[in-house]
Amino acid sequence: MKKWMTIGLLLVAMTMQAQTARKFTLDLTDDGAAQMVCFLPENPSGKAIVGVPGGGYSVLSNGHEGMMASDWLNQRGIAYFVVNYRLPEGDRTKPMGDVEKGIRIVRDSAQVWKVNPHDVGIMGFSAGGHLASVISTHADFDVRPDFTILFYPVISMDERVSHVWSCRNFLGEDQKDPAIVRDFSTDKAVRRHLTPPACIIMASDDRLVPPVTNGIQYYSAMRNAGNECAMFIYPTGDHGFGFGPWFKYHDQMLTDLGNWLDARQTPQPEAIRVACIGNSITDGHGIDMAPAYAYPALLQKKLGNGYWVKNFGVSARTMLNKGDFPYMKEMAWQDAQAFNPDIVVIKLGTNDSKPQNWQYGAEFKADLEQMITTLRPDLAQPVKKKGKKKKDTVAPKPQIFLCTPIPALKTSWGINDSIIVNGIIPIQQEVARQYGLQIIDLHTLFAGDADKMLNDGIHPDGKGAQRMADIIADTLKQ
Repeated sequence: MKKWMTIGLLLVAMTMQAQTARKFTLDLTDDGAAQMVCFLPENPSGKAIVGVPGGGYSVLSNGHEGMMASDWLNQRGIAYFVVNYRLPEGDRTKPMGDVEKGIRIVRDSAQVWKVNPHDVGIMGFSAGGHLASVISTHADFDVRPDFTILFYPVISMDERVSHVWSCRNFLGEDQKDPAIVRDFSTDKAVRRHLTPPACIIMASDDRLVPPVTNGIQYYSAMRNAGNECAMFIYPTGDHGFGFGPWFKYHDQMLTDLGNWLDARQTPQPEAIRVACIGNSITDGHGIDMAPAYAYPALLQKKLGNGYWVKNFGVSARTMLNKGDFPYMKEMAWQDAQAFNPDIVVIKLGTNDSKPQNWQYGAEFKADLEQMITTLRPDLAQPVKKKGKKKKDTVAPKPQIFLCTPIPALKTSWGINDSIIVNGIIPIQQEVARQYGLQIIDLHTLFAGDADKMLNDGIHPDGKGAQRMADIIADTLKQ
């Protein structure tokens, strides 16, 4: 009996080892001070995870908080990349730059390594969890992960409620600057729609990094923003269990994490990208869990998995650059461009009708043109009327749709439907004719849907969001 058990265990071990088709190491710096250890699976699913070990920003705990995860991930078809980053030593851009470079390499090599570039996550442990959360909240769009896994993460940079040495080692002398402490306390940096979905794993009896002032704060910030976030807190385990089999809840943790990974919806690499630009109506103001239930999310369901719809709406924003909250000064505007969309749906103008904003109404047309020509530089060139036009082999992108504002049933916040009808919509129509764009006349099509509005008379409710998604989906499909 023992002989057969031994043979069985040996076969299991051989099977686990066989799940990794290739292992190799890449230098991330010319001197090899930072490296990335790569584990490619035999049967790739397209998913990839960049691992960030902990160690208080003073050492790298890259065993159970790094390499040890490779077998389990590769068995699931997940490509895994452990970044052995440089320690800050007074310069936090070193570890940040190393991890960002690792993510960029994975996405740039996606075709060769059989990775879906839209399904690249990050997984950090302790101080590495802080670094992973920094990349998730601060990095540019092209190196921001698609999902985030945080094991007992340091989140706060306030050493009074966090791990003292992680704070001091990461910030250095800037630990004395309250603004920088706040900026890199990543629960303060979570952005609605823009911060990737997260899974947080902790033990309740963690004595090194207090869960209540760190991981739970990140979860709260994500949930308050309406962003997708899961949290698993186990009764015991203290700090630093990682992927170690000695952790009492190891098997349960792997099941929980595996289920979370399996449940994630992943856009196809060739999906048509749709960027929804707008104000609070696009953002989903008044709709709980708006990233899942505002009109862009419902538009995604309506269009299907051949499309990839992203919500770049920001509440209170204006088209006017002299408005109180100009959209084109937002991180969401930069992200929308970096998204490299095939289709852009622009729904701005409601907040521009407020008195403090419409005093600059003479500039609305120029500001709208600025947005359009930034998205489509080819439209900034004058159209030649004479001579033969060279036939394009590829249609210019993105295709831009201008949405008229939905009716303002009340003058909440000073929003004025008369200005929308007589000032803003005529300019949108003129610009659409001038640049050959299509108008989606939400103001007319939504006119009979007063029962689908919130009490403020400005924002659609859940049924109204569905109505918007239906109207826009029908236009895009045509």
